[in-house]
Order: sequence, then C-alpha cells, then structure tokens
Amino acid sequence: MIAVDHCSSTETIRNPGVLLCLGLQKPKKDSGLRISFTVHWNKYKIIQAFLSTDFMEDKRMNFGCLLGNKIVLSFLCVFSTVLEPNRSITHAVIEFVLLGFSGHKEMQNLLFFLILVVYILTLLGNGAIVCAVKWDKRLHTPMYILLGNFAFLEIWYVSSTVPNMLANFLSETKTISFFGCFFQFYLFFSLGTTECFFLSVMAYDRYLAICRPLHYPTIMTGRFCATLISGCWVSGFLCYPVPIVLISQLPFCGPYIIDHFVCDPGPLFALTCVPAPAIKLICYTFNSMIIFGPFLSILGSYTLVLRAVLRIPSGAGRHKAFSTCGSHLVVVSLFYGTLMVMYVSPTSGNPSGMQKIVTLVYSVVTPLLNPLIYSLRNKDMKNALRKVLEELKINQSS
Repeated sequence: MIAVDHCSSTETIRNPGVLLCLGLQKPKKDSGLRISFTVHWNKYKIIQAFLSTDFMEDKRMNFGCLLGNKIVLSFLCVFSTVLEPNRSITHAVIEFVLLGFSGHKEMQNLLFFLILVVYILTLLGNGAIVCAVKWDKRLHTPMYILLGNFAFLEIWYVSSTVPNMLANFLSETKTISFFGCFFQFYLFFSLGTTECFFLSVMAYDRYLAICRPLHYPTIMTGRFCATLISGCWVSGFLCYPVPIVLISQLPFCGPYIIDHFVCDPGPLFALTCVPAPAIKLICYTFNSMIIFGPFLSILGSYTLVLRAVLRIPSGAGRHKAFSTCGSHLVVVSLFYGTLMVMYVSPTSGNPSGMQKIVTLVYSVVTPLLNPLIYSLRNKDMKNALRKVLEELKINQSS
C-alpha cells in the first residue's frame, strides 16, 4: 500500500512512473467527505481529492473506504506516466507568453524602431499601389487589378503579426490570450494561403497574356477576373479552421511560453502534454499541399511562358516579355523560398532563432520589398505612382 502525505486540503497527486493506489478511511460521524477525480488518459493522470474532514493522527490516508456498515470500496489504482520536470498541467489555458526576440533593453528598443519603420514603409508602399490602381483608369486591367488586390492583401498580412510584435517589445509580461493566439494563427495562415493563391492566379494571367495573346481579352474578362479574386480570398480563409481546431483541442502544459513572435504550429506543438503525431502529420501534409499546389501551378505557367518567350525571334520582344514577368518571379522566389524552409519539412529540430528569422523574412521583409519590385520594374506603375504623388501635392497645396 502506498501512503501519500497530505499537504493541504486540496491535493494534486503527481507520482511519475509508479503505481498510485490511494484510499480513504471512513470519515468521522460528524464530518463530511467529498472526493472528485479527474483523469486524463493520454499522457498524464491527475487525481484531485477535495477533503473537508478530520484526518488520522499520523496524517496519512490509507486504502479501503467503508461505505455504510457492509459495503467496502475497492481501492483505486492508476498508472501515471512520466511527466517532464517543472511543467504543470491544466485543462484550461488562459494565455500564452510570446517571447519574441530576446536581448537586452537597448537591443529591444532598436528592433522596435527598425520593425516600426519597416511596417510604416510597407503600409505606405502597398497603399500607394492600391491607390494607383484605383485612381488611374489606365491600370484598370486584369494584371493591375490583381496587383492592387495583392498589395491590399499584403497590408493585412503584415498587420496580422507586426502590431502585436511591436506591443510585445514594450510589454513586461508579453502575454497573449488563448483566443487571441489562435485568432492570430488563423488570420496569419489564412492570409498567407490567400497570398499563395494570388501568386498562382497572377502567374496564370501572365501565361494567358504571353502565350495566348489573341484569346486573352475573351478569356480574362472582368467577370472572370473578379471570380478568380473572390475565389482566392474565400478559399484562403476556408483552409485552416480544421487544423486550428485540432491543435486548439490538444492539452497544453505549462509554462505556456511560445519561443516565437507569432503563434505558430511548431512552438504550439512543443507545449502539448501529449504526443500528437497524427495531428502533426495532418498539419504538415496540409501545409505541403497548400504550398506545393500553387507553386506547381506557378512553375507550370512560367515553364510555358519561358518556352513561348524563347520562340520570339526579336531580342526586344524577349526583353519585354521577361520584364513583364521578372518582377513576379522575384516575388515568388522570395516568398516561396522562405515558406518552404519553414513549413514543408518539420522544423522542430531547427534552432528557434532560425525559425524567427525565416518567419520575419516572409512575413515582414517580403511585403516591404513587393512594392519596390513591382514599381521599379514596371513603367506603367511608376507613371501611375508619380501621378498619385502629384495629385497629393496639389491637394495639399490647395
């Protein structure tokens, strides 16, 4: 028989790797006894005994509890699994701690300033493209309408992580609520998925414009373009509810510290109390499908474009075709290069610092570079942006 010291009126029993057999003696006549058991059978077992009774003089509880005069309770035996040291167990998580980027106060202030400047420039650059496409009627073509939607998407994509990151630099606790963490998870990954779909649609648009120029006006109509844009937005936000619900239902062990600046599946899986290979496999398979599906579509479109461009006899024609697609290829390379490093293969073995840097590149740096890439390599966009700036100066002077 195993006896357990009673430390308080509410005792949580955790005895790793041994057989727990606990019993309670019959309570005194005028005392009450209430026992509730909560057992989690996946990786840990908890038995909580809430007692409001007098204990034996040696303050030990023994097996065998007599109910009435004739009924004898059989003892309860529970195998508990080995628990990791210094990790408490709970059934309800209220909040997580996002560590973000570690460093002394001066380094934190420098990172805060740099990321704030990047964020403001990203909003201005992508906002300028949205305004240029909206105000310049010469840009009311499928190519630029897609580009305007893509710039609008980038504004929301960077805003799903950076404001909370900046707040964490100034916060002492660096906490985020359970709901806030998974909402950020959903928003960040849904917008990232939408971006994958937009890049694929933009590649298809370039394929039609270069490989099938005579059929382009009849295929890429305004209605068809609007359908593609709506499909990107809707499908992007319908992909991740199932994986997020599966992960959110897992039991998490404390301390609830996420060694990242964003709620990401890798650090969240590291906090789970139970191994979840099936859910991990589902998530990584899902991520691979979402990444590789649009990527193969982009690869196929530009393979056909390259083959068509190489058939153009004049060098000027080839240069014009390459310049039209060059900016898009640069954006695809930046985005997909970092995305595949992060999510196609499990990154649990990679250092957390490397994960943060890679995530920072595709979630913060890439949205900053996109307006520069598209505007510097596109003559029509540069003219439209110049026109927007001139109109703003006129409005300010008047």
